[in-house]
Amino acid sequence: MMNYLNKTIEQHYLKESLYEDILQRLSEMGKDLKNITREDIAGVDEFHVRGAAVSKELAESIDLNNKSVLDIGCGLGGPCRMLAERYNCTTSGIDLSKEYIRTAEKLSQLVKLESKTSFFQGDATALPFEDESFDVVWTQHVQMNVPNKQKFYSEINRVLKPNGFFLYYDILKNNDERVKYPMPWATSEDHSFLFKNNEMDDIVTKLGLTKVSSKDQTRAGIEFFEGMLSKIKEFGPPKIGLNVLMGETTKPKLLNLLEHFKNGSLILESGVYKK
Repeated sequence: MMNYLNKTIEQHYLKESLYEDILQRLSEMGKDLKNITREDIAGVDEFHVRGAAVSKELAESIDLNNKSVLDIGCGLGGPCRMLAERYNCTTSGIDLSKEYIRTAEKLSQLVKLESKTSFFQGDATALPFEDESFDVVWTQHVQMNVPNKQKFYSEINRVLKPNGFFLYYDILKNNDERVKYPMPWATSEDHSFLFKNNEMDDIVTKLGLTKVSSKDQTRAGIEFFEGMLSKIKEFGPPKIGLNVLMGETTKPKLLNLLEHFKNGSLILESGVYKK
């Protein structure tokens, strides 16, 4: 069952020749492909609400300098590259999607950060790392695709060093209202496994982690989407944006998510736990 589900989820995110598409778009924007910076690809390499801005905010919530960091559900590797460049971190990213991992590796080479970033294709509930391997584990918008929450957070705890930090930024249920699909992470409810923040806290604290802080990010998410949608209305979709990953379905997915943030059935939250 799990294998079938993983294949379905990977298929949901699949976009063939993603790296080549990004290169083509950069080229059409008149960029010199020999001198691409992280900023040039920032619009596409962070597949979560508020993109690069929120990753920087998350990074500021603890002292990350020179730490070893694992990003679970790393997508195209944007946060891994940011942490490597700005905080001198050694970063590893893992994702279910082979195409995302291939693209992540290529993008790291493109911006000359391949020596400080490593990427692995794999399952978040069976991490291919030794116990106590990382100072920090972080995850952004991933658990919604994971049915076995206990296994997911147990694995995070297992690979974290003592006194290490778990950072999250997530979309969570706020009540029991039915969710309308498609969403950016799921075409239908068959591969969406949303739960509430108190359920997450219950699992994580029972594993022995202590909550340091949490922050409601919903309002900031609403403002981000409203700004993005008005720009799309005025100027059309950006050359380098989340539309590269979601294609034709970008607008209905974003509008559904925005509607749920506004009606209070879903919330955005970030936070920190310490082992």
